[in-house]
Amino acid sequence: MLHATWLGWAVAGGVPWLWPAFAILHSFGMALLIGCIGTLDLRMLGIGKALPVGPIERLAPWGILGFVITVITGIGFYAGSPEQYQSFAFAAKMACIVLAGVNVMLSHLTGLTRRVESVGAGQDAPIAAKLRAVTSLSLWFGVMFWGRMLTFFSNT
Repeated sequence: MLHATWLGWAVAGGVPWLWPAFAILHSFGMALLIGCIGTLDLRMLGIGKALPVGPIERLAPWGILGFVITVITGIGFYAGSPEQYQSFAFAAKMACIVLAGVNVMLSHLTGLTRRVESVGAGQDAPIAAKLRAVTSLSLWFGVMFWGRMLTFFSNT
């Protein structure tokens, strides 16, 4: 259905530069997302312990921007070549994204995010924050891994 739209036509080759532009933007979005969220996760695990958490958390809007960029370009990729995404790799990638979202929601709903904001320089994050960080890093690694595997698991 998405393939039959103007976006599908454009990304599939109707606009020759659009797929490469989306690929660049998708990589840029992932770099923003993983750079910002990964930095916070690593701080929760004790790396860069000399830094307080609060200023690192202020990078989150940039990570969200990166996520939005990857979603928009990902929809474009799907519109341009939906048959490429009919695979286990795509399902695994989507599952990792959904679980990463659940991980963030649980952090907010349980108040963990508020408790972590007050972690100062030299202080350890709560064990729950460390578990959330390991989960987050693992899931985003899974997103990147399964994203790269799309080419190898593609039905085309």
